[in-house]
Amino acid sequence: MSDEKSAAPLLVQTTASARRRELALRVLTPLLVIACLVLVWYAYVRLSGVPPYILPGPAAVASTFVTDWGTLAPALWVTTKITLISLMLALVGGVGFAIFLVQSRWIELAFYPLAVILQVTPIVAISPLILIYAPSTQVALLICAFLVAFFPILSNMVQGLKSVDHNLINLFELYGASRWQTLLFLKLPAAQPYFMTGLRIGGGLALIAAVVAEFAAGSAGAGSGLAFRLLEAQYRLNIPRLFAALLMLSLLGVAIFAVTSFISWLALHRWHESSLKREN
Repeated sequence: MSDEKSAAPLLVQTTASARRRELALRVLTPLLVIACLVLVWYAYVRLSGVPPYILPGPAAVASTFVTDWGTLAPALWVTTKITLISLMLALVGGVGFAIFLVQSRWIELAFYPLAVILQVTPIVAISPLILIYAPSTQVALLICAFLVAFFPILSNMVQGLKSVDHNLINLFELYGASRWQTLLFLKLPAAQPYFMTGLRIGGGLALIAAVVAEFAAGSAGAGSGLAFRLLEAQYRLNIPRLFAALLMLSLLGVAIFAVTSFISWLALHRWHESSLKREN
């Protein structure tokens, strides 16, 4: 008995140490790769003597972050706001429309092709029409980003709601559960992994659509996003600012993916196989 009591704290300590090593490996490995790429970039710029208006070095881009922060930060906030609002609208609309579609086979056959048509139509092609009919440019950008992020969430949610074990559905029917009870206590929980996949995909697509929509809209001025700052830097041959804006967009995309992945882990890590750690 004493040996078992003394072995228990040692087992807990070993498990905690293994988790810390795994976390450090997950964090340090991509950071080392990025550091190596930055060193290669720095060495190429120094050794090749390429002009900074063609390819600036990492130091020039870093200094641009400081000197042009007052210009880039408001644009970053505009792009972030459009991305997050459109993603929230896509989540509400995608989940709600998916629930509507799975209520009947005839409803799905009638309305699902409309969503497919919206998805396969390039957003650049319909953005001029959206700009004409939308009350403002910001609303047009929201609509464009919403349309791109909407379909992945919808399609994943529909697939999740239709992938419930038929034996469980039969069990709910056997016990006299209503359609809404079956939806609330069986189908929606079972569709969580599919919803989380759509969330991660939709988050990245919402950012891409917000930038592309702003390119198509050609919006400018104080309320413009990072897409306008990219074009402005390109026209003025301010390549360090161009790289800084690109890096901001990349970091924003990574942050959105990290947040959505963390939300997915919180929702699934206790019960779903995709987030559970193998024991053997």
